[in-house]
Formats: sequence, structure tokens, C-alpha cells
Amino acid sequence: MEVLWQTDSALTVRQVSNGLDQRELAHTTVMTVLDRLAKKGFARRERDGRAWRYRPAATREAYVAELMLTALDQTGDRVAALARFAQSVSGAEAEVLREALTGVEGHEDAVLDGNAVLDGNAGQEGDIGIGLWGHWPTRYC
Repeated sequence: MEVLWQTDSALTVRQVSNGLDQRELAHTTVMTVLDRLAKKGFARRERDGRAWRYRPAATREAYVAELMLTALDQTGDRVAALARFAQSVSGAEAEVLREALTGVEGHEDAVLDGNAVLDGNAGQEGDIGIGLWGHWPTRYC
């Protein structure tokens, strides 16, 4: 995923292999991993002749946010976990969170006023019903 996130264009298996500087992997190994990432919804793929080209399904930031939400769902006390997280961020990060929360509050009002149809997650606390990858990966894992 690191290689895919580093570019704006879709990459072939060979291009991804060339971007892996940690170690030499067999072409078939990289192909298998990319195929699995596509099947699980982390990557999108498109045909280019006989080859596939791969791109990330979401940004790294969206993926990390989903991981954070998954971790939050695994705690027995969401409020305590959120409070602890809030205490651990810097002042600048806290300001970013405040601005983001203000934006979310405005978005929720607009969505509810517009009678938009939300997906099955809409009733969950802290979720406005917009999934990053549809139903997978989900915070239900």
C-alpha cells in the first residue's frame, strides 16, 4: 500500500515491485498481494491490456482513520478512550480536532435536514453513515 499511496497514477505489478526497496520479492508474490488487496477493497484495479493496474481505494489518512475507529469500537468505554486520546494530542492537533468536529456537526445537520438515505451504520454513535470502503473493511471486524 505504501507504494500505491506514493503516486497518483495506477501502477502495474512490475511498477509496484520496483517501488519496494526493502527486499526483493518474486513477481508472483507481489501479484498475489495486490490481488488480495483488491479483493478486500483496499485497492482498485483496472485492465490495461493483459495486465492489471492498481491504485489505492482510499487515502492513507482515510485508512488510518478507519483503524482508529476500529480500535475505538473495541474498547469497553468509548468516552474514556476518547477522553484519553484528547489528553494526548498537542494543542495544534486539538485545534484541528475542534475544527473537524465543527464541520461534522454542520454536515450532520445538513444530511438530516435533507432526508438523505444513510447506510446501516447511521445509528451508531460517532458515525454519520458514510463508509470509506462500503462494507469492508468495517468497524465490525
